[in-house]
Amino acid sequence: MYFQIFKILPLGILFLASCGQQRDDKDLPIMGEKEIVSMMKDGKTVNDTIYHSIPEFRFVDQDSVWISNEDVADKIYLADFFFTRCPTICPLLAKNMLTIAKEFENEERLVILSHTIDAKHDTPAVLKDYATKLGAPSNWLFLNGPQEAVYHIAGKEGYFSYAEENPDIPGGFDHSGAFTLVDTNGHVRGVYDGTREDEAKKAIEDIRKLLAQF
Repeated sequence: MYFQIFKILPLGILFLASCGQQRDDKDLPIMGEKEIVSMMKDGKTVNDTIYHSIPEFRFVDQDSVWISNEDVADKIYLADFFFTRCPTICPLLAKNMLTIAKEFENEERLVILSHTIDAKHDTPAVLKDYATKLGAPSNWLFLNGPQEAVYHIAGKEGYFSYAEENPDIPGGFDHSGAFTLVDTNGHVRGVYDGTREDEAKKAIEDIRKLLAQF
């Protein structure tokens, strides 16, 4: 069996905060670039589609437990980026994410991954204290990892968000307010503006759609 990529179809959208799409259908789209591949199977040429998926990662959570793709392979999850000393949008992101986390706190198939972009300051102990003060339920994990690895996975290769160090803005770091919904195959199924309550409600609706499918 051999594979040959013969066409790349860009979706043409890079989300910084909100996908802005109207989705009334039952099935959520798979977002990102996709590749149509040709392969030989049983002597015949057949086509298959390879979709964008989240790259491998390994970060440590607020309880000093290592979390990787394997730990969420059978779960739907929502990912975002923040830092504990953020003076701008992070408190609003946390408020809206807390609403989502509590909505599904008894749902074992759903987990939330919040990645700090200030790895030096936001140690597991700091993240633990932050989570406790927020009243975050156990399905909400706060992750710390190497800065470059976090920034990379935030971007177009990962969650269609962004994060970077920027000494010219308050707090010293810049990042998107995106909440990214990922299915059990590591495919992005929705991106939402985490600063808006209506987008958080949309995320809840879409999570329920995915849960009904798995």
